[in-house]
Amino acid sequence: MTKDKYYYNTSSLRYEKVEVSWQTKLLRIFGFLCATIVFASIIVAFAFRYIDSPKEKQMKRELSQMNTQVANMGKKLTTYAVVLEELRDRDDNIYRAIFEAEPIPRSVREAGFGGGDRWKYLENLSNGEALKGVAEKIEKLGKQLYIQSKSYDDLAQMVKDKEDMLASIPAIQPISNSDLKRLSSGYGMRMHPIYKRRKMHWGVDFTAPTGTKIYSTGKGKVVKCHKSRKRKGYGTYVEVSHGYNYKTLYAHLDKILVKEGQQVNRGDILGEVGNTGGSTAPHLHYEVWRNNKRIDPVNFFYNDLSPEEFDQVIELASKPTQSFEF
Repeated sequence: MTKDKYYYNTSSLRYEKVEVSWQTKLLRIFGFLCATIVFASIIVAFAFRYIDSPKEKQMKRELSQMNTQVANMGKKLTTYAVVLEELRDRDDNIYRAIFEAEPIPRSVREAGFGGGDRWKYLENLSNGEALKGVAEKIEKLGKQLYIQSKSYDDLAQMVKDKEDMLASIPAIQPISNSDLKRLSSGYGMRMHPIYKRRKMHWGVDFTAPTGTKIYSTGKGKVVKCHKSRKRKGYGTYVEVSHGYNYKTLYAHLDKILVKEGQQVNRGDILGEVGNTGGSTAPHLHYEVWRNNKRIDPVNFFYNDLSPEEFDQVIELASKPTQSFEF
């Protein structure tokens, strides 16, 4: 079939060949190209919008998996926050209560949280809200864990201090008294051996033969060794400072077997029972001081006694006997 085209010329009354100028050809080509480009653009736009490429499909799968992981992380962080809250509650209401320490204020535990605007850039992402929530939870938990870690460091130091305090507080009888028969006079108003009238007795007396060993009732430092043969007052005595506002005094000694400044532990020998100072018979006068005030030593004889023996000692010390000092 011929590609040439003809038209009927009414003037010449004959068919003539159609001649197409190069401008028309060029315009037709341009139009065809424009139509092709437009149609192709429509197809490409539709494909991009509604048909995923293999790479896009893979990216969407990965994004879906990432969203699932972020959601799981958020749930785990919530669980960790609950566990941390339980630790904080135990810390404040149990551990610190044991060591008589003040709980950490809530304002301190929550200090420094906020300022969520720095995560605002995440909101522009498709899963921005989830990422923002996880980021805030991670930062908050991190700060809370740091505070809790410091709190446990403090508790560890409290344990060491508590061990030292328990070793230092006077907690045994100052002489061997397994049968509990040596406690002769307790703390309180007692009959004066000379004037036969009631007078305050600021310690407890243990009867024992001269030379009986006297033991330190707690860890401490010997702060005073006083030797005297005068027939008045404490006579020869030893003072031990135990720290924590505690001090003990051991009076009417025959011999002192320690030196001032010497460190002693509970059970170390300080000296021997005697009959010096204002004493009417060989015995040990023992005092406990706390915050520079004398208190009843009997309340501290719990470390080497059973509950029954302790009750017996309390009963013996409460009897209105005569003291051995004048």
